[in-house]
Amino acid sequence: MPPLTVLANGIDRVTAWIGRAAAWGVLAVVLIEFTVVLLRYVFGAGSIWLQEAVGYAHAGVFMLAAAWTLAAGGHVRVDIFYAGASARQRAWVDLIGTLVFLLPFMAALLVLSIPYVARSWAILERSREASGLPFVFMLKTLIPVFAALMLLQGAAMAIRAAQVLTAEPR
Repeated sequence: MPPLTVLANGIDRVTAWIGRAAAWGVLAVVLIEFTVVLLRYVFGAGSIWLQEAVGYAHAGVFMLAAAWTLAAGGHVRVDIFYAGASARQRAWVDLIGTLVFLLPFMAALLVLSIPYVARSWAILERSREASGLPFVFMLKTLIPVFAALMLLQGAAMAIRAAQVLTAEPR
């Protein structure tokens, strides 16, 4: 197997593993939200901590599973170019879209988010609410992690598209 194929397969495995693990966060969101509703409407009590936990879990699910969703073809694309296209034409759309849009945007997001997250870690940023979660710095860490995972998956997509384009026509 060519080394780039091994690399792309490895990236796919990593993003799938992270995505599947993050998908369990959906269960956490549902259970925590159920608890918030139960506390509020049955017991007349509220919890900022629990409400923020729903937001954290929701953010974790989306930010960590985005690369897995990309690998599975679950992101929105312009179907006017893609729907009736041949495999080579789809490979061109994937390659150009990845090189022109995905990789540069994710690289910029990664580079620009590092100082933002570093400042948050430096002060161990916490919620503005008195009884909120003290982990805002960890939540913000999802931004560069998201960008890095998307960069990796974008590289795997570009490798696969390039392989289709360089393959001998049948």
